[in-house]
Amino acid sequence: MTVICGVSAVLADHRYPQATLTAALAARLLPAGLPDPALLHRLHERTGVAHRCLALPLPAYAELADFGAANDAWIEVAGDLGQRALTAALVQSGLPATAVDHLVTTTVTGVSAPSLDTHLIASTGLRRDVRRLPLFGLGCVGGAAGLARLADLLRGDPDGVGVLLAVELCSLTVQVDDVSVANLVATGLFGDGAAAVVMCGERRAAELGIAGPRVRASTAALYPGTERAMGWDVGPSGLRVVLSAQVPAIVAEQLGPDVRGFLAQHGLSTRAIAHWIAHPGGPRVIDAVHTALDLPPAALARTRRSLRDNGNLSSASVLHILADTLEAEPAGTSEPALLFAMGPGFCSELVLLQW
Repeated sequence: MTVICGVSAVLADHRYPQATLTAALAARLLPAGLPDPALLHRLHERTGVAHRCLALPLPAYAELADFGAANDAWIEVAGDLGQRALTAALVQSGLPATAVDHLVTTTVTGVSAPSLDTHLIASTGLRRDVRRLPLFGLGCVGGAAGLARLADLLRGDPDGVGVLLAVELCSLTVQVDDVSVANLVATGLFGDGAAAVVMCGERRAAELGIAGPRVRASTAALYPGTERAMGWDVGPSGLRVVLSAQVPAIVAEQLGPDVRGFLAQHGLSTRAIAHWIAHPGGPRVIDAVHTALDLPPAALARTRRSLRDNGNLSSASVLHILADTLEAEPAGTSEPALLFAMGPGFCSELVLLQW
């Protein structure tokens, strides 16, 4: 089985209380037709987020004239955060950058051609023949999906080393001319951060004596007819959020049968799972997950704490929770754990780990 050798989670540099961000955004949205600043405050309070980190200092957002300026900022900050996350994960793994054979990157908050991974090769010391796989458009599901795809690659390369890097700068997508409920909720829910995971193929891990969590299996599910539940509309001003109020209902209906069926294929039930590593989609989504899987009260405590402290970091969030879990629960117990996320499509990705 593919082995997780190191995980690093980093946040953007500029941290603010939610109330500060809400007040600043209300002032910018009023000229666009925000009917009542109190509405924005109520919606932001309901997200359960207490603090968020931003890619730029708060006053700098008013200076972003258009999508091009926001995307230029994304390229600069994403390169810096990505380098920090990747370097820290390699240090934790004890492996040099030159050992990396595969680099999978995922993002949905900015675009770059050449892709972000090319900017990281020189700055981190990766080999120029590293095999790159940039993923775009997976959104919140990207951390789980990227982990599963990298494990698939290393299953075919058991002597190899791979890195998954997720970088999301959600604040650079905010639309200050959009007073729809979806945009108002999103502006209080999402934060900025990155995470990296170093993984080794089975033979390489055995050679190095690494006892990290093992990727036992993975699966994916796409739910037809839900394409407008979550995602982006792309227009002249950039990425405009699509976020349906039906997302919690979709999760409540679809996730339970998928998780139970997947676990049953491996002789497990939900009661056998020692660690639940779940993406923090939002309070109502977390509640829907909890109910759909009939989980013990504390099962999603780290997920709720991550949402409160950092907001939803899109694809990076589930990897932040993976890092938190590893710090609190050292690997080597051989207990089963489940890492999962949902995202645009609407879809889910499940990764069964052996802790």
